[in-house]
Parts: sequence; structure tokens; C-alpha cells
Amino acid sequence: MRKLSKKSRITAAVAGVALVAVGGGAAYAYWTTTGSGNGSATNAAGGGTVTLHATFDAGLAPGNQVDVSYTADNSTTSSTVVGTLSANVTTNVAGCLPEWFEVTAVTSSSPVAAGAVGTPVGSGVLTFNDSTTANQDACKSAIVTVNVSSL
Repeated sequence: MRKLSKKSRITAAVAGVALVAVGGGAAYAYWTTTGSGNGSATNAAGGGTVTLHATFDAGLAPGNQVDVSYTADNSTTSSTVVGTLSANVTTNVAGCLPEWFEVTAVTSSSPVAAGAVGTPVGSGVLTFNDSTTANQDACKSAIVTVNVSSL
């Protein structure tokens, strides 16, 4: 093996010290690094809106009643709860008075899953009250609609 000259030894020593200094500096910087940060996201605005349906048998006549079934469709991506139901009656014939009808809506905070269709949320009774003072012939073949909403 060949001997290094004095100049080569000094150069090698300086290079070694420089290498250790650079490597040590990088390690020192790594171990003393600090940082901070945060993250946030906005949740959905709410449970969304369900579509409510009232279903009952046709053929109602004065003095009779039929059972009403209430269901809900939830097209949102999160489940929700249908609270108290409220219902009223309308008809498509001016002489067939909505006040001749009574409808009830009974429910108890029914959960409706995300994407569900036809989830039962309540029941009730639709009554066609028999009037003793008015001719109710206008209601023959009339369309009776039960409108339902959730509070």
C-alpha cells in the first residue's frame, strides 16, 4: 500500500471532519424539528327530508271508516327519526267537504334507515262522518287525499 502525502492526509482529515459535521448537523436538525397543525370538516346539515305516504282502502262511504298506514322513504345517506305525525283530508270535488272527514295519525319516533323505502312510521283511522243535515252525494267517486307531515 502506498503512503499518503502530508497534504493528502490533511485533505482526508478535513473531509472526514466535514462529513461528520454535515451528518451530525442533519441528525441534530431532525431531532429538534417541531410542528403543529389542525384539520376540520363540516358535518351534514341534518337528517334530511323523508317522503311520507298515507295508504288506505278505497270505497269509503258516509258513516264508515278505514285503517290508514303511514310509511316513509328516506333518500338521504343518513338515518333519521320520524316524530309526531299530523294529517288532514282534502278532496278533489268542491261539494265534498273535507270537514266531513276525520283522520288520526299515531306514531312513536320511528327510525328510518338511510336509503329505506316504505318504512312503517305510524297508523290511523280515516272516518267519513255521516251528515244528518247535508246531502253528501258530491263525495260519490270523489278522490279523498290524506296529507301527512311530520313535526
